[in-house]
Amino acid sequence: MRVLGMDIGNGTAVCCLLDALPSEPRQFYIDRSLYHHFEANSADVKALLALKPDIAVLEPTGVNYSKIWSTVLIDHGIEVRLIGHNALTTHRDHLGLPDKEDETDAFALAHYGLSNLERPKKFLIIRDKVTQRVRELSLRLEHLNRVQNPIINRMRQDLSWQFPEISSQVVGRRGYTVPIFYRWLAGLRPWKRYDNLYSKTIGLGLTDTVRKHAKRLIDLQSEEIEIEQELTELMQDERFKPYLKVLIKFGFGKRQQAILIGQIYPFENFLDEDNKPIVVFKPATKRSKNKYTKRYLSRRRFEKMLGVAPTESSSGKKQEKKVRFGSDLCRKTLWQWILLE
Repeated sequence: MRVLGMDIGNGTAVCCLLDALPSEPRQFYIDRSLYHHFEANSADVKALLALKPDIAVLEPTGVNYSKIWSTVLIDHGIEVRLIGHNALTTHRDHLGLPDKEDETDAFALAHYGLSNLERPKKFLIIRDKVTQRVRELSLRLEHLNRVQNPIINRMRQDLSWQFPEISSQVVGRRGYTVPIFYRWLAGLRPWKRYDNLYSKTIGLGLTDTVRKHAKRLIDLQSEEIEIEQELTELMQDERFKPYLKVLIKFGFGKRQQAILIGQIYPFENFLDEDNKPIVVFKPATKRSKNKYTKRYLSRRRFEKMLGVAPTESSSGKKQEKKVRFGSDLCRKTLWQWILLE
């Protein structure tokens, strides 16, 4: 097996190809001829494929940096595996490699992949195209929401002296139509109600700045609508029906459903080879009356994927738990769901 470790950057990839595990990793990785530096262009992509790897091992660097590389590799029949940042750090330390740099990471990725060829559970979930697209669109909607908030706040502040009668008006979008209020404010549609209010305003009059804010919001919400329509079609996938049944029962909205399914599908990834929950027994602490305690690993992995599993960091009498891993967006979604409930 030829395993390619790829450390991905912005438009770049530092690669290390291994076909056997070196007996002295610390000495072996120093050889600079092991490493290949590629940029995101056609010539370098051909050079990358000329290495003829069987498997490529990457870190999950988001949907932007690694997407082009992983797509090219998969399209050419090369298996792509992902490992977590913490797993890579642990493995690099295990190999005794000193500083974190691109070449060191590329070597550690290849070594990790070759060491765990027959252990698929050592790698992260790779989503199919539909699930990955659901996740991408959910992240895009979250980005658009963040972009709109400061524009809306700025526009309200300006309206407080330009047209105070509507400055505190709650504007919500219904269905797949941009609110009439924004279109009127941008000068794109007449509306008698607002025309009458504006004719009697005590404000100083609308400026081009406010109209430009309204046009920006129209563009952003139009993009939102296009994404929501595509997302609605994707969520009709037969495989998602059991998940939707549960999420609807608990009152999750459509956006929340997409966010959660994009993160946890397929549920079987959290189970063992027989699709049973993974439960292990570990020695109990001195304070427990039992000799052993159950550890529900499947449940913990599920919670960790959602970003709600705390990690313990205890030393002596000091005990501390913090949530450090998982999806920040899923954690936010669950917090919003609890708040609205």
